[in-house]
Amino acid sequence: MSHESYELKAEARERVGKGSARELRRNGFIPAVIYGDKQAPISIALNTNEVTKRIHAGGFLTTIATIDVDGKKIKVLPKDYQLDPVRDFTVHVDFLRVSGNTTVTVEIPVHFENNEKSPGLKAGGVLNIVRHEVEVHCPADAIPEFFTVDLSGLKSGDSVHISNVKLPKNVTPVIADRDFTIATIVAPAAGLTEEAEGSEEASA
Repeated sequence: MSHESYELKAEARERVGKGSARELRRNGFIPAVIYGDKQAPISIALNTNEVTKRIHAGGFLTTIATIDVDGKKIKVLPKDYQLDPVRDFTVHVDFLRVSGNTTVTVEIPVHFENNEKSPGLKAGGVLNIVRHEVEVHCPADAIPEFFTVDLSGLKSGDSVHISNVKLPKNVTPVIADRDFTIATIVAPAAGLTEEAEGSEEASA
């Protein structure tokens, strides 16, 4: 399950450089580059509003797009973008050209479910999320939208490791040499001392 693919219209850029980039931005376009797949990079211009809208919609770096460069359609995955820190619009995007057999490296968000079925959390424990995203290698045409971690049955002190997450076929974590932690359930510090004191009084 991944975000809907979409198409962006672009124009090839003949002139590259600071001056032409400024001129582009003045006219509502941003410079971008398509590279990869053993072909020469292409410099293009994209509509700023269209791209900024896509970035704000979420899943930008994990959704395959088609870029129509003067009538030629190229499948790409956005690899990186820069936002203007002051005015929050996009100033540049790098796209990686992808085909069906391209493997890409992406960060996939982790979603946690069944919090109410975790004895540790019900007792007042806290879910300490170590990794909100997991970086994986996966096929460009099958990027997961998110990974789901089921917290059912987890008690205070339990940890969720990457081995507890069901990864789709052909998706492998970038960190391959250890079973790294995604989240832990931390016991409520204050609550436990009160319970201990209560039991001591009862036995006195």
